[in-house]
Amino acid sequence: MTATTLPPGQKQQPTAALPRRISDRSRAERRLGWMLAGPAFVVMLLVTAYPILQAIYDSLFDFRLTDPKNRAFTGLSNYAVILTDRIWWVSLGVTLLITIVTVVVELVLGFALALVMMKALSAIRPALRAAILIPYAVITVVSAFAWKYAFGLDSGFVNSWFSWLPGVGPNTDWFGGQWSALFVVCLAEIWKTTPFISLLLLAGLAQVPEVLQEAARVDGATWWQRMTKVTIPNMKAAIMVALLFRSLDAFRVFDSIFVMTSGANNTESVSFLAYRQTIARLEIGLGSAVSVLLFLSVVLISALFIKGFKVDLSSTRGEA
Repeated sequence: MTATTLPPGQKQQPTAALPRRISDRSRAERRLGWMLAGPAFVVMLLVTAYPILQAIYDSLFDFRLTDPKNRAFTGLSNYAVILTDRIWWVSLGVTLLITIVTVVVELVLGFALALVMMKALSAIRPALRAAILIPYAVITVVSAFAWKYAFGLDSGFVNSWFSWLPGVGPNTDWFGGQWSALFVVCLAEIWKTTPFISLLLLAGLAQVPEVLQEAARVDGATWWQRMTKVTIPNMKAAIMVALLFRSLDAFRVFDSIFVMTSGANNTESVSFLAYRQTIARLEIGLGSAVSVLLFLSVVLISALFIKGFKVDLSSTRGEA
């Protein structure tokens, strides 16, 4: 390769960066994606747009369903009332605690189950996957009632079976305190939704090239080194999807708390607070404001996950 010689006194002009072109494959995939997801997206937008806009509108009024004629515009005063109330911050703390604990434990257990399903013999693999997914098929309310009766003071069997553990006895009231009640709620959520995480992570494991695993073995990498340097980096997109979906679902936890504690002993989540304000107390304005804050929190969580993981989908598809 020969260098180009410039005349004396003439400087080389900087080369302009070529704009990144979208490949034909990527363009075709985008078009196909919109064709497949477009109708569902339009339907979901039509179904959800009106309730969201209506909630935003109602949150700007002092509106009680018991006196619908006396509706007064108050602007952002409902948000000020909520954000300055201790109940909101307690509910937010409970929601964040449930979300963090359940998602972290489910990620670890789900990854372990995904590895087991991936390495299982082909003859028993379908039956093993079906057995693992059984808890996720159970309706959340039914699951919550089962866990409530299992830990119940009069109807449960947990106190008699685990009386050998410190702090557990025949008269242990699991729902009589905040931390013990939240422990049961988290346990029920983990049992119910860990199979969902494992299913998503299993799809991610299937996308890890076996050639990279073999190359790491030839280079003498240990199991832990292959896991941290090969497997996990190559399933980053699957991990992000699993964490995002499960975090959004856990942040909106309602069924388990409604069935087990009804928000007693400071176990009220943000979703339960919105229910109590809107349905129980018929405070449409305050309840709508709580719902809007819950919606904004979900949007913020989604943005943080997408921004934090920085997943390059083009490289995930194998494009240059």
